[in-house]
Amino acid sequence: MSDLVELIVRKARRLPRPEGGTGESEVVVRQFDAVLMSVGFKLSREAMERLAGRDEGTVIDFAVRVLAAVRREVGDHVRHNAYFKDFPAGVPDTMEFWTRCLTETLLDPALVERDGIDGDGLNLLALPSYGRYLHTYEEMLAAHDELIPSAGDRVTLLHLGGTLEEEASRLYLALAGSTVPLGEGDTEALRLLASHCADGPQPAAIPVREHRAYVNQVRMASGKELLADTVTDVLRLAFVLSGGSADLEPTRLRSPSRRERKALLAALDAIVAASPAKLGDVNAHQEQWKRLGERLHPHEYPRWPHAARVFAVARGEERAPSFAARVQTAVDARDVLRAVKALTAAPGLLFRSLDWLVRSAATEEEAHAILEAVESTAEHVSGRVLLSLREHLVNRIASRGGHRIFVNRESKAWTAPDGRAPLDKSLAWRLCEILDAEVTRRLPEVEHLVIDREIWSVALPLSGKSSPSGFEVLPRGSFSLVEGKLLRFFIYWRQHEEDTDLDLSALLLNDDYTYGSQLSWTELTGVGGEHSGDITSAEDGASEFINLTLAKLRHRVIIPQVLVYSGEGFNELAESFFGFMTRDADQAGAPFEPATVRMKSDLRGSGRVALPLVFLRGEDGEWRAKWLHIFLRGEPRFNRVETTGSTAVPLVRAIVDREYLRVRHLTDLWATKAAKVTFLGEDDLPSTPVTFVGREHPEALPEGSQVFDLTRLTDLIPS
Repeated sequence: MSDLVELIVRKARRLPRPEGGTGESEVVVRQFDAVLMSVGFKLSREAMERLAGRDEGTVIDFAVRVLAAVRREVGDHVRHNAYFKDFPAGVPDTMEFWTRCLTETLLDPALVERDGIDGDGLNLLALPSYGRYLHTYEEMLAAHDELIPSAGDRVTLLHLGGTLEEEASRLYLALAGSTVPLGEGDTEALRLLASHCADGPQPAAIPVREHRAYVNQVRMASGKELLADTVTDVLRLAFVLSGGSADLEPTRLRSPSRRERKALLAALDAIVAASPAKLGDVNAHQEQWKRLGERLHPHEYPRWPHAARVFAVARGEERAPSFAARVQTAVDARDVLRAVKALTAAPGLLFRSLDWLVRSAATEEEAHAILEAVESTAEHVSGRVLLSLREHLVNRIASRGGHRIFVNRESKAWTAPDGRAPLDKSLAWRLCEILDAEVTRRLPEVEHLVIDREIWSVALPLSGKSSPSGFEVLPRGSFSLVEGKLLRFFIYWRQHEEDTDLDLSALLLNDDYTYGSQLSWTELTGVGGEHSGDITSAEDGASEFINLTLAKLRHRVIIPQVLVYSGEGFNELAESFFGFMTRDADQAGAPFEPATVRMKSDLRGSGRVALPLVFLRGEDGEWRAKWLHIFLRGEPRFNRVETTGSTAVPLVRAIVDREYLRVRHLTDLWATKAAKVTFLGEDDLPSTPVTFVGREHPEALPEGSQVFDLTRLTDLIPS
């Protein structure tokens, strides 16, 4: 149960109402709230009032679980030490530091012999005073004054929800019914909640196929009918049963139990019997079907002959041309009218083929056919596809050639020359109008829409697959204003088995994206900044920091990088995360202060170089963060900012220059269907329920209001 409480607090920012006896716990609740504020959180007024009416034992037990959740959320569940005890004060010049380390070693004959100085030279990274903490965490804390509270410190409000069961069900229905594919952290939450909520209410629809697989895993275990209407749904479930991913990433398939075999084959038989054309889907995953057939033994079950046909197609014994293959024939012949006619029967594929169709349209007849097909089929396409296409078209209209950026499901990013012909702008804009009209049609009519303008710069979450878990993590392409005089990045990692050296670095660029400066273990100090020092292994966990005084910077772009210098990769580490803090110049405090954390994201990816976000100084002089969530392949060892910059800079610039569809686009459309629209902070809130869209659930919303905050961004995407 404690796992569920922590999950709900982290994912929904809601407190499951604790069960227990009545009592008077006002003093305990105020103490609880005070400790929360030290971590940057606060109880809502209603939460304080309700908790004060519970007995003290219930409140104390509840407080312990909630505090554990919010501390983990911002990275305060571990101890963040710094190599230089007085950081950011007392950081030496780089040459001065290395000279001191070398002198300490050479003056001690025992160290010279132990650390292997010979005719081949000296390994500087093996010097006894380098790469490990020379003081305890407590000694580091004692060297710093306490943090002075500031009005600019972050305060995240926690609202009281329903019972634990009610909140678990609410979160489960939201995740399972999401119109957007979930990221790794949310997928793990869905799997946990699907098992816990198996006997409770179920979503009316599960639009994302991958989500169905995780729900089907639970349904199979409890003997319920599977939710499957394509053969690929069954294949996804087989992968999940083998401990793999519903994304069909390479997985060693295990032999299912006899009961599982029967359920999978029965589902396949029913699907193919109802629609033999769906056998065409087998070709897309032919090898996976062959391997699954070796474990299901369909020949042993003659009562399901249609299931056996699936594996006959996979082995090439039966032909089943896919719909995509039939369309490809028209595409290869560059017959636009024929392709449009064929694609009208598969609206999703039609919309995904629109770039080629628009590029290939050479006559008014072909352009008209495209517009007519899109308009007649738009109602059958998911809202996520409509909005993704809208974003794509805007970028194609604005494109001046150059490079395209690609990001795969593992967040690995790369660029390639864009050799596509430009789109007809008039036709592309007419398509955008059709897309906007269909999205608007799907948005519900509301009486009173209240909008917090701060959310306008957040990108719509059109896919959650590449978004890491964490605190205040925004979708790729989102902007967020940086408030404060000091900007401080931090990383923490704990190795699993092998000594691992992660390096936090920052690349500072000029207005034209040329090299300006850097901060790293090879450049400890620079214009306006300090590095906390290099830690080269993390058996018990390690942290590194970079501190920047923004007013001293002459650069326009700051690119933080987390590099694997040696040891385990991000996916292999026991734990690793990145974040940033802001604070006023005179606030003092330890290197890590949870109340000043503005964002913290887990580092999970197969690349060896992580680029979580970029900081940009605008024409108004203000600094803003833009979320990247990308990884570079890097080298197996010895990655350094000096060598990764040539790859990182073009990627970052491509994302910075790209236009992302933002929440403002959706609220502008929604406003046309609202009887009244007001903006948070500009008008008094009414006493009747409203529909609110903003970064955080405000304290004073009327009871019964519908809230779309950062925890419910995906719910904004119409189905």
